Amino acid sequence: MELSIVDIAPVRQGETATDAYEQSVRLARAAERVGYSRFWVAEHHGLADAIASTTPEVLIPHIAAHTEEIRVGSGTVLLNHYSPFKVAETFASLDALAPDRIDLGLGRATGMPAADRALQGGDPRPGDDHAEKIEETTRHLDGAFPDDHPYSGIEIPRSGAGTPEVWVLGSSPSSAEIAGELGLPYAFAAFIRPTVAPRAMEAYREAFRASEFDLGLDEPHSMLAVNVACGETDHEAARLRASSEAAYRRMAQGAFGPPPTVEEAVDELGGVPEPTPADLEPGEWPRAISGSPETIGTLLSRMTDAVGASEVIVQNLIEDPDDRVRSHELIAEGVGL
Repeated sequence: MELSIVDIAPVRQGETATDAYEQSVRLARAAERVGYSRFWVAEHHGLADAIASTTPEVLIPHIAAHTEEIRVGSGTVLLNHYSPFKVAETFASLDALAPDRIDLGLGRATGMPAADRALQGGDPRPGDDHAEKIEETTRHLDGAFPDDHPYSGIEIPRSGAGTPEVWVLGSSPSSAEIAGELGLPYAFAAFIRPTVAPRAMEAYREAFRASEFDLGLDEPHSMLAVNVACGETDHEAARLRASSEAAYRRMAQGAFGPPPTVEEAVDELGGVPEPTPADLEPGEWPRAISGSPETIGTLLSRMTDAVGASEVIVQNLIEDPDDRVRSHELIAEGVGL
């Protein structure tokens, strides 16, 4: 099983974005050391007191410069806010800086209304052109516009080693169908809508056709994104998972801020959450799972088998940086990296 990380650069209470970025680099270096395949950074806006990962295109080269082999990418670029050409040009430049190490994850989302307006210079535009924008971005990277297309003569930077890997990211069957129709790899956000994962992955496979793009696929290839906390024991892992559970509860109530410490989270939840059972069925999947390395290895194996995913990318909201690094080391141990 290929294992990767998606990071949001969480800002702890009393700290700054600078501190958060330093911890992201630390986590990426640890991930590379124990055998993770990819390190992706998210895109969130208007939440800078809690999440410093606002601009993947800035954080990616910094992390790539502090690592040697691990692939670095976006999880995700919110394409609804941007020009496909500018995104393609930016990630082609990143690929030229770190050849054969850059991933471009493409998705869409709305967040803080004021931030959305600021990003788009006015009232946000409808996102019903998402498939077209993903295709256009891919054509720019692949050099795949027809000769008579107005964009066919536009050149972008090239590394000579290929192009960035383009992934479609989402949490619905509609995003899965876009990925399948374009013949691109697909990552499903099970930490957002876990019980939809089987339906979305099935939609991806049903829609899949061999890609016309050189950077595309001949066969489906998918990744499951899961919120995971791992500890030495199932109980300790559940205690660490409390940070995610409390953060999700706060977000549901419209409260956004620095991640809660484990102690704060346990107090808010009224105790340590129950350990995650190792025999969960897909319809029972929660937004966050936890366990010892053995339990996590079993859970992730069952989850990927259930939806036919080839890779797993893990996220967590563990507040303490030492605990966060150790959790990822134990996850790697659990899946046999």
